[in-house]
Amino acid sequence: MIFVGGALPGDLVRARIGKSKRSHAEAAAIELIEAAPARIADTCTHGGEPCPGAAWQGLPYQAQLAEKERQTSEALERLGGFDGFDVEPIVEAVEQWRYRNKLEYSFGSAAEGDPEPALGYHARGRWDTVIDVEDCKLASAANNSARNRIRGWARAEDLAPFDSADGSGILRNLIVRDGRRTGQIQTRLVTTPKRIPEPPVDLHTVVESERSGTVGATGALGAEHLHERLCDLDLRVSALAFLQTNTETAEQLYATAREFAALTSKERLFDIYCGIGTIGLTMAADAAEVWGIETVPSAIEDAEHNASANGIGNARFRVGDARVGIGPLLEEAGKPDLVVLDPPRAGLSQKIVRRVLECEPKRIVYVSCNPTTLAPNARQIVDAGYRLTRVKPVDMFPQTPHIECVALLERTGTTNNPAASSAAPPGAAE
Repeated sequence: MIFVGGALPGDLVRARIGKSKRSHAEAAAIELIEAAPARIADTCTHGGEPCPGAAWQGLPYQAQLAEKERQTSEALERLGGFDGFDVEPIVEAVEQWRYRNKLEYSFGSAAEGDPEPALGYHARGRWDTVIDVEDCKLASAANNSARNRIRGWARAEDLAPFDSADGSGILRNLIVRDGRRTGQIQTRLVTTPKRIPEPPVDLHTVVESERSGTVGATGALGAEHLHERLCDLDLRVSALAFLQTNTETAEQLYATAREFAALTSKERLFDIYCGIGTIGLTMAADAAEVWGIETVPSAIEDAEHNASANGIGNARFRVGDARVGIGPLLEEAGKPDLVVLDPPRAGLSQKIVRRVLECEPKRIVYVSCNPTTLAPNARQIVDAGYRLTRVKPVDMFPQTPHIECVALLERTGTTNNPAASSAAPPGAAE
């Protein structure tokens, strides 16, 4: 299997192989020989170039959906060894454009010798040039307005972008998040550790970035937290905490996870990679207990706040790395009936899968943002005594090749995990 960046399904291209792994290779298109018959004109362009964040915009939306379904099935077959598995129809995005609640923009030079800072995206395959952005159609009007105001401020104050070649300059990047339901805008301006004039105070939490790339707060101008409403929950989100990028379709994603969980109000639920508690809290009303674990301390603070603010008393959250934190969670809480997993794109290491199997849950709901890592993880779980029963893609990222999906794995009655014990600990939920 070869993944080709910079090309659409159906294109005939000349490509150069980059990374090569046992299961697949990654390549970059260097020449378009023949365009896919279904290609359409780009909707989002900047300076005459297609938006780097909308790599699939040249493919009609229904074709995007069909391709994502096909790629999910192919990943399960080729990388997971699941023959003849029927992937359920993909859930369409609520909005095809202007759906992103978070975008990161880079400062840089739009052209050699141009003293004014550009603020936008790196050109595809280039890290020395930034495409100035006026209206990104992945972003809301408020997000675009906030970015443009910051660029205007930077130019008025004659602030230079950071130059990694000689260490000169100040401005690194800008992250803009907006509460789709609250109307709040939160921006994080990342700079070198130098004094700067005060940015527009109604927008900013200002942070500094050391030249090593680490980030530390230097003070707040504006709100420290973003507030959003999702699945009838009022949520607080810290600057470094994760929130699904597509607010509206995230509700469809979580509804699918709840459906797969099939809770009956008697279960103990472990929410691994819980973030600010979103998935666990959306399921709490149908569970006996919810226990979440997450490595980011500020996200756990948010999760605890969110549980309290929404009157949810059966949810507890712990700071911990899944590699070493699941064992202590088992000792404290007892074995779960359901484990919900929402890992990063890299998926789960074999060690973390083994820790999950030691929990011996009846069901595992795996929320994946990458079918190519879901597939081998699912194979490891199935080989240990589970059955992959359902997989449903959800289109969280229209105009891109990224695929989100929810998988359900159910225990077959016995487990092949030698480290697991069949006895439930005292106090376990029935």
